[in-house]
Amino acid sequence: MTATARLRPDDSRQAWPTLQGLIKTNGLLLSADGKNFDLASGRKSHFLFDIKPIALDPIGSNLIAELILETIDKDTSDFIGGMETGAIPIVSAVVVRSKEICPLPGFFVRKQAKERGTKRRVDGNLAPGSTAVLLDDVTTTGGSVLEAVDVVRNFGCFVSQVITVVDRLEGARENLAAAGIELTALFTKEDFGL
Repeated sequence: MTATARLRPDDSRQAWPTLQGLIKTNGLLLSADGKNFDLASGRKSHFLFDIKPIALDPIGSNLIAELILETIDKDTSDFIGGMETGAIPIVSAVVVRSKEICPLPGFFVRKQAKERGTKRRVDGNLAPGSTAVLLDDVTTTGGSVLEAVDVVRNFGCFVSQVITVVDRLEGARENLAAAGIELTALFTKEDFGL
């Protein structure tokens, strides 16, 4: 059992096992030739979670949004966002799905400030003094989402929580906890026998 906070629906719900099956079938890549995948963290691995095909699928995006909305404290969250590009389809799906429950406007953080137009790193809807929940597709060490946390904090906002679709259990929870943020994972690598 991991120390990462995780969503576990009761057995009557189908969203969690259905999404798990989609990820296992369409989002988990295993190295067949012995070569390792390069990860955003700089590490190498014999497996890779590619959540983009699921987040850009009508069924997958709705399942992700449903499960994320179950984990967000709607009473204290004003906005949802994440780092480009992995979080953008997830944020969009949650924004659309939130309309029926508790509308949550969304934003995304650019890796670099835009060179034209507004020249900002935060795009979309975010207001200084508000509380934001950040979303991520996959966390390894948490470096990318921590960068987004810093940008959002510098924008004058409080980050209450990070929610990831899959946590690889390679230090993200601990690194986020050191920054005062709880990581909630819909799944960990252990849910896929890794």
